[in-house]
Amino acid sequence: MNDMAAIILISVGVLFNIFGSIGLIRLPDMYNRLQAATKCVTLGCCSILLGVLVHYGFGSAGFRALVAIPILFFTATVAAHALVRGAYHFGTKLDEKSVKDDYREAVK
Repeated sequence: MNDMAAIILISVGVLFNIFGSIGLIRLPDMYNRLQAATKCVTLGCCSILLGVLVHYGFGSAGFRALVAIPILFFTATVAAHALVRGAYHFGTKLDEKSVKDDYREAVK
């Protein structure tokens, strides 16, 4: 039963990573691409690490996966925020299809 749960978690993680990669290719501007990469790949990697934890239990590999999940979650979101903020202040334009610039309104 644990092996099946691990396979399902790892497969879901791989699918999230694939969707994040597709988002990097298909989305129009840097801000949308970074959102796809951050959300999908973070959830995908956390799901893969959770599958490793389920498969190996609380041994050496499972404990490392358990420690890596919150580290990955928090560092990826903070790094994405810093990259978007830096790109915005550097002057990277939104795509012309973007409807609203929430960050410009928040800065004022």
